[in-house]
Amino acid sequence: MDLDWSPEQQAFREALRAWLAANVPTERRPHDLAAAAAFDRAWQRQLFEGGWAGLNWPVEYGGRGLSILQQVIWYEEYVRAGGPPMGLRFVAQNHAGPTLIALGTEAQKAAHLQPILTGQHLWCQGFSEPNAGSDLASLRTRAEVDGDHLVVTGQKIWTTGADQADFQELLVRSEPGSERHKGLAWVICPMDAPGIEIRPIRKMTGRAEFCAVFYDEVRIPLANVVGRLHEGWATAMATLGFERGTSFIGEMAEIAMRLEDLIAEARASGADRDDELRRKLADRRAEVAALRALNYANLSRYARGERPGAEGSITKLFTNEVARSVQELALELAGGVALDGDLAENEAAEAWLNGMVLTIGGGTPEIQREIIADRVLELPRSR
Repeated sequence: MDLDWSPEQQAFREALRAWLAANVPTERRPHDLAAAAAFDRAWQRQLFEGGWAGLNWPVEYGGRGLSILQQVIWYEEYVRAGGPPMGLRFVAQNHAGPTLIALGTEAQKAAHLQPILTGQHLWCQGFSEPNAGSDLASLRTRAEVDGDHLVVTGQKIWTTGADQADFQELLVRSEPGSERHKGLAWVICPMDAPGIEIRPIRKMTGRAEFCAVFYDEVRIPLANVVGRLHEGWATAMATLGFERGTSFIGEMAEIAMRLEDLIAEARASGADRDDELRRKLADRRAEVAALRALNYANLSRYARGERPGAEGSITKLFTNEVARSVQELALELAGGVALDGDLAENEAAEAWLNGMVLTIGGGTPEIQREIIADRVLELPRSR
C-alpha cells in the first residue's frame, strides 16, 4: 500500500477537517440510552446530509463509493476532531450494512442500506446466549420453518441497545437436529415483532446498555434470511470478519491519540523523569506503531478486493491488548483518584472498565487465539 497521500486525498482530508470543525457536536452524548439513541440518529442524519456517511458503500444505496484509503483519512480526522463515539450506530454501520452489501438480496439492500446511512434505522446484534457466548456455535435459539416464515423461540443476552433498535441481526438454529456450525440462519429481525420481550441489564456504573431478549414464537419472513437458509454460520463469519477488520481503524486512531495525550501529560507534570514510566510509555508507543502497521497490512489486502477473514482475529486481539495497556497506564498516571466518585461520570475509570469488557465482546482472547491457530496458522485443534 502506498501511504504517500495524493493531492486528491489531501484535498479530501482538508474538506473533511473543515466540515468536522464546523459540525462536530459540542455537547456530550447523553448517558440515558433513549436520549443517546436520539443523539446517534440525529448525528448520523447530519453525517449523511453532509455527504460523510457510507464513504466506501455503493453509490446506488446512498454511499459514496470511495477508497479504503479515504476511509482511513476519515477515521484519523474524525478522532482528531473529537467526533462522537459510534454508540448505537456501530452494529448497523460495521456489521449489518457490510454484511448486506456482501451477501444480501437486492430487496434487502434496497430496504435497509439507505435507512442505516440516514440514521432512520438502528440495529442490534442477537448472537450471544446465556450458554453460547464466545462459543457461538453452541447456540440453541431455534427457528422452525412454517410456510414462508421462521418461527423463533429462545433467548439472547448482552444485546446492546436492543430496547432502542429497529432491527436485529439474529443468528438462530433453523435445521432440527443440527449441531455446532451446521443448520443455522442469519436473519433480519424487526424488533417490534409480536412475541419479543426485552429486559434491560443494569451495569455497575448504573447504566443499562445491555439487554436480555426473549423470543416467544416470533414470526419472521423467510425473505429476511441473509445468505442461505441453514448456512448462517458463513454469513455470521462474514459479519464478524467485518467487525474484526476495518472497524478497528477508528479504535486504533483513538488509542494512538490517547497515548500521545498521556505522553504530553507526563512531560507537563514532570512524571516523565521517572525511568520506569518512560520505559512504559515507549513500550506503548512501539505497540501502537505495530498496531498501525498491522491495520495498514490488512487494508492493503482489502484494497485489492479481499474480504476480511480470520486474520481479523489477530487485529482484534492485539487492538484490545494495546487499548487495555494504554488505559492501565492512564490510571497509573492519574493515581488512585481516578477510581474515586461516581463511575457513571468518571471517563477515565469507565474507559478502563470498558477496556476489560471489549476483550470479551466479539469473542474472548482465548477464542481469538483458537481462531488464529486453526484458521490462520493451520495448527492442530486443541483438545
